[in-house]
Amino acid sequence: MIAPALEKWLEKFTHHLRYERNLSPKTLENYRRQLEAVVDSTTIQDWSELDSDEVKRVLSVARRKNLSPRSIATRLSALRTFCHFLVGEKVLVSNPAKTVQAPKQGRPLPKQLNIDEINQLLEIEPDSLLAVRDRAILELTYGCGLRLAELCGLNLRDIESNGQLRVRGKGRKERILPMGRSAEKWLNRWLRVRSQIAPDGEKAVFVSKHKRRISARQVGKRMQLWASHQQLDQKVNPHKLRHSYATHMLESSGDLRAVQALLGHANLSTTQVYTHLDFQHLAKVYDGAHPRAKKK
Repeated sequence: MIAPALEKWLEKFTHHLRYERNLSPKTLENYRRQLEAVVDSTTIQDWSELDSDEVKRVLSVARRKNLSPRSIATRLSALRTFCHFLVGEKVLVSNPAKTVQAPKQGRPLPKQLNIDEINQLLEIEPDSLLAVRDRAILELTYGCGLRLAELCGLNLRDIESNGQLRVRGKGRKERILPMGRSAEKWLNRWLRVRSQIAPDGEKAVFVSKHKRRISARQVGKRMQLWASHQQLDQKVNPHKLRHSYATHMLESSGDLRAVQALLGHANLSTTQVYTHLDFQHLAKVYDGAHPRAKKK
């Protein structure tokens, strides 16, 4: 049973979200669920009693219930918004949830395809114009570790004569990438037939059947179509191919700085996430090869 003083302000807050902020019913439901969980965890009888220590105690209850860091952060976010509302209504002098830190959620490791899966995906025998284009897209995305926007934004003038590619990354920063033999081969094969659907004057390297620059959505759909066609057990998207490129490059070279430059990462810390994947790979090799690591 919710204390009347607590329930009163929950109702007012819900009214505020619905009619003043015009939030969706789903969002309202999420806020209400999180705040009711807070009420179930607290010992206060009036919101004016809420302080930072009580907020921390409420979160500790969530931890004991084995809620994930992400779920706890969501609960804290809802409570912060509610407390901000209570400050505006003069119920609270300041927001006690504002200074409480959400638990660290940890950085999720990128998912990637292994070498066998990459080979299975790329062993396409094109039987149509679009299939040639799609194989070139797949080869170039994996062969150069391109972002989706970088792939879609490629223009004919970005193809260098010496087997290199000029790419514009985040912040319009340019970098030059080696294409690799297979990527260059399939790109050239596509360029030889591209004029069959690309109108005169079209700058884009990759065009759709509608005779205009291919969209990010179309690329994603085509990649998933080929993943299904090639009977892969997992979904494929441009991000996964880029992650696979980064992981495989780091596993082979061990050169973090070089991989950073190839990916176009401004900060080394962004690239360092792949060292975790690399360690997992090395740990498996160690467990399988070292005589003192093998389990009896």
